[in-house]
Amino acid sequence: MKKSSINKTSSNSPISRRSFLKVFGAAGATACASTVRPAEAQTKQPKEELMTVLDISKCIGCGECVAACKDSNAHKFPTVSKPIPKMFPPRVKVEDWSDKKDVDDRLTPYNWLYIQTAEVEHNNEEYEFNIPRRCLHCTNPPCANLCPWGAARKEDSGIVRISEDICLGGAKCRTVCPWHIPQRQSGAGLYLNLLPRFAGNGTMLKCDRCYDKIAQGEQPACITVCPENVQRIGSRNKMIAYAKDLAASMNGFIYGLEENGGTNTIYVSPVPFEKLNKAIEKGKGKPHLAPVENSMANEETLTSALIAAPIAGVAAGVLKVLSDARKEKNND
Repeated sequence: MKKSSINKTSSNSPISRRSFLKVFGAAGATACASTVRPAEAQTKQPKEELMTVLDISKCIGCGECVAACKDSNAHKFPTVSKPIPKMFPPRVKVEDWSDKKDVDDRLTPYNWLYIQTAEVEHNNEEYEFNIPRRCLHCTNPPCANLCPWGAARKEDSGIVRISEDICLGGAKCRTVCPWHIPQRQSGAGLYLNLLPRFAGNGTMLKCDRCYDKIAQGEQPACITVCPENVQRIGSRNKMIAYAKDLAASMNGFIYGLEENGGTNTIYVSPVPFEKLNKAIEKGKGKPHLAPVENSMANEETLTSALIAAPIAGVAAGVLKVLSDARKEKNND
């Protein structure tokens, strides 16, 4: 098997990952408890982290997964109140996708999955690949560790979610994400009931891996509709073994196993990801496929997360109360 196109990284940080997770977990427990809604608490969550493996040699770019994602998650999309308040300072721009819900060639608040296309040459052969792109669900996600309001969190299932109930749309999650995955919709969410010109700027949205389906023992919509069986989902250890065997069978390459310290979405390709990254269109809403060092292994980032965790816990509790009050008022 050829070496993977990803680069392993090591950390000289005096704070070990185990120590960090122990401290962060204790500090953030209150936030997680306060943001789980009763309906969610009653559903069955997997006991181990789930991973998806995508064999991009199989994807034909039919778009069935994109359509299924939209249909299945439409009830989670934000409702926008207009006119949208202009933010202060003016450099904070309003991001409004409410009239562009049909856009499907990039990630948006209403499109959590899209297909990238890459035409490459490898070993004197021409290839065209279609690559389904969405949140990679990092094993140690900076979006969840560094959200100042406790709105983003990683669940036991390995799913990384943003709670629409308490997100203020400040976009910290997008800033710290190595792929800048989360997308903002202004004019929606809790911030409108606080200080709409100063507090946030909407709500952040991204793939939540159909957590509601997972909780009921079902598979994500994008997986069940795929006619080519591009994706496979299962326990992390089993999927890692499967991905390695698959890569070995095609003398191929793996992306996601080491990126950002490891993700729960792994791509397997018969050509190097370095070539794929050069061939795909990149930019806003169009993530790269370059190697990514472990952002949470940086000592400064770890320290920031440790400081932010208890503050985020308190903030999440307060925002949850405000969100519940807002819902009660709207229901009256």
